[in-house]
Amino acid sequence: MIRPQVLHIVGILLIMLGFSMTFSLGWSLYYAEGDFIPILQALLTTVISGSLIYFGFRNKNKNELTARDGYAIVTLGWISMVIFSALPFYLSGTLSYTNAFFEAMSGLTTTGATVLGQTTLMIEDMPHGLLFWRSFTQFIGGMGIIVFSIAILPMLGIGGVQLFRAEFAGPTAAKLTPRVKQTAKLLWGIYMGFVLILALILKIEGMSWFDAFCHSFATIATGGFSTQNASIGAYSGLMQWTIIIFMFCAATNCSLHYYLIAKGKFEYYKDPEFRYYLGICIIFSLLFFINIISTNKYQINLSTIRHSIFTAVSLLTTTGFSTVDFNNWPDMSKMLVFVLLFIGGSAGSTTGGMKIIRTIVVSRYLLCEVRRLLHPKGIYNIKLGKKIIDDDVVKATLGFYLFYLFIFILTAIILSTTGLDFITSLTAAASAIGNIGPGLGAIGPSENWGYLTDLAKWLTSFCMLLGRLEIFTVMVLFSKSFWKV
Repeated sequence: MIRPQVLHIVGILLIMLGFSMTFSLGWSLYYAEGDFIPILQALLTTVISGSLIYFGFRNKNKNELTARDGYAIVTLGWISMVIFSALPFYLSGTLSYTNAFFEAMSGLTTTGATVLGQTTLMIEDMPHGLLFWRSFTQFIGGMGIIVFSIAILPMLGIGGVQLFRAEFAGPTAAKLTPRVKQTAKLLWGIYMGFVLILALILKIEGMSWFDAFCHSFATIATGGFSTQNASIGAYSGLMQWTIIIFMFCAATNCSLHYYLIAKGKFEYYKDPEFRYYLGICIIFSLLFFINIISTNKYQINLSTIRHSIFTAVSLLTTTGFSTVDFNNWPDMSKMLVFVLLFIGGSAGSTTGGMKIIRTIVVSRYLLCEVRRLLHPKGIYNIKLGKKIIDDDVVKATLGFYLFYLFIFILTAIILSTTGLDFITSLTAAASAIGNIGPGLGAIGPSENWGYLTDLAKWLTSFCMLLGRLEIFTVMVLFSKSFWKV
């Protein structure tokens, strides 16, 4: 059963979401493009609905939140926020509700897949208020509005750890400080700091304040929504290098930034996951560069190097920005793109995908199993650095891997029944659950998702939610034991 205090907190989240639309109202007034009233209507609808839920399910007994409550709040909170985040797009008449829901889900889950394009409406033709809201949803979803709630609402101090664990599900959902509320504040402080610094740099480099903030939101959230149909390819090489650096930082474990900023300790290269992360970026960048210059379509120059590094970093960090259409690259490069749709960045960051740390754990588990075949009486421990990984963590990681691949295969099969070709079905499934955005085939970086059937959009929207909350947080609600009293 879902307890009243769960819905009570969901009401709080909706109230906060509604008031966050105020920023979009400001840009709407500034540009005066006719989207002020729809955004205002969406704001009032969201705040009033949240208030009714908040007061309707007030629970005077302030019991501590359980793990079950945490999963319910996070999942129901995200679904509720997507439903209401779609309202500005829908009430403005810009998108149908299915398309509006897809765009909102893509934004809040920091996926970056869009229905905007020639099939619906070109991104540049969208009113600035709505365009800002589209980018702002990625800012909200990046670090998670629930973690934000823990940081600013004292009433969530009791049992807040349950929300933190549900929001940051994974093998390393560790607190940076003894108190989870203090950890949430630190995470949001780091997150906001990166957003403001990047926006300022992009402004200095020549972007307007509007574009600078929109791209800063999308970069630090590893989201990928751009204000241009050409994505980052519409901007200068200097801006592209800047975004490469910040995409890389955004997909790095936040705890490493914390140690540097708060304690002055440069712990990056001591972290085994970070070393693998850096190595994967370098290797894939080199492979892209070598492969594309072999076709004689690209020259050996700084521009080609930049496109290779940008594509590798963008896909590995699950940001999904693009500077070129890698659909036109050689087959080997397209295969590398497909591989990058699964890996993901570091745990403890805003990135999607499987996460590098899980791949490390699974790889070392397989090596241990090979050694056990050769030396059955030997004792082998799986280590990460100097730390021995507990067997329960290994089992959970293997379970996640299998569940992730099962959902990917099932989704690809269902998408193929909607008329999508083989390549598009595979990459759409991988991109959705990995929260990446672009794929190959008909959903490449120069294309959009607008032509997909409604069934395909609802299915991939659900996969985006599964990927953002790392599967188990959502799937636990479908188990019979969850609903038992």
